[in-house]
Amino acid sequence: QVQLVESGGGLVQAGGSLRLSCAASGIMFSNNAVGWYRQAPGNEREWVAIITSGGNRNYADSVKGRSTISRDNASNMVYLQMNSLKPEDTAVYYCNVYVYSRNYWGQGTQVTVSS
Repeated sequence: QVQLVESGGGLVQAGGSLRLSCAASGIMFSNNAVGWYRQAPGNEREWVAIITSGGNRNYADSVKGRSTISRDNASNMVYLQMNSLKPEDTAVYYCNVYVYSRNYWGQGTQVTVSS
């Protein structure tokens, strides 16, 4: 059984920082690509960042230069460090992994950025 649990969201002022965490059970992050997505009210879920099993990283243009995705193999965690946050970053953030021929999602963590 694969389970993903996100944490680290909260309320922050514009310009602030947050580090989101994603913990997994049932899989090893080191063997899989792991992505972060977000969904703002009224919007579709959108891709934010990905880290591959080989450690390559890619970011959506909207967060590039302000965010860093990383992985801790020892603790089986993936992180998303977000800096210089903007009100438009407000959303529920989800981590995602595609394994065993299906997508797995966590329950999400709310990020709210006040202006």
